[in-house]
Amino acid sequence: MSVMLELPSSLRAATLLAQVRARRPRVHCLMNTVVQKFTADGITVVGGIPSMTSSFEEIGSFVAKADALVVNLGTLDAARREVIRLAVGVANAAGKPWILDPVHCDYSPSRLAFARELTGLGPAIVRGNTAEMALFEEAGSAVRICTGPVDRLADGGRSVRIANGHRWMAAVTGTGCLTGGVIAAFMAVEPDKLIAAASALVVTGVSAELAAREAKGPGSFGVAFLDSLSEVGADELLLHARIEDDRN
Repeated sequence: MSVMLELPSSLRAATLLAQVRARRPRVHCLMNTVVQKFTADGITVVGGIPSMTSSFEEIGSFVAKADALVVNLGTLDAARREVIRLAVGVANAAGKPWILDPVHCDYSPSRLAFARELTGLGPAIVRGNTAEMALFEEAGSAVRICTGPVDRLADGGRSVRIANGHRWMAAVTGTGCLTGGVIAAFMAVEPDKLIAAASALVVTGVSAELAAREAKGPGSFGVAFLDSLSEVGADELLLHARIEDDRN
């Protein structure tokens, strides 16, 4: 007997956003150092509690206290590789979900090899742009997210596309990293990783559209985006969310 799997919806996104704001999940980020503050601000305004340390001595304790982990390869060196391995080991041992963002793995063979090593360790989600995700056609049981003007998510049994967002997101460094942090916050309150990720993408996408109405350009958009994330609610999500079944 086949099992009907739930698909994401605007109502589900609104419900999960309310849960994130009520529960305030802790999200630990091993993040691109260029965008740490912007990402931390985004997690905070949506309702989560971020932490960012990459200290080898501290990472185990921080991940143990977190509800979800973000691994972003944007700025990578030998020391950070070891910290990431330790963090992932702690997360896996505790059953905590984590998301892998293999940033620029298409630029560097050594980065790609490391990203593939991490993919084999069981991330809940692997998220990247078209060029990056072309190198990860197989990602185990992870939800695959291919980002772009339309985001596409697939977990084997389901495939959905989300058309929310604004072109200025691509002009502000860190909006994608911030979105990864928001996805992690949603994973902390929703065990269905595709539902969690799709809901987070709807929240960030709708917030971007609302922010663009107030902004004059990419500079003011970054500030307006944070404002919109802090204020967006069920009414806006139900009105503006664009989620479609992508299996047809």
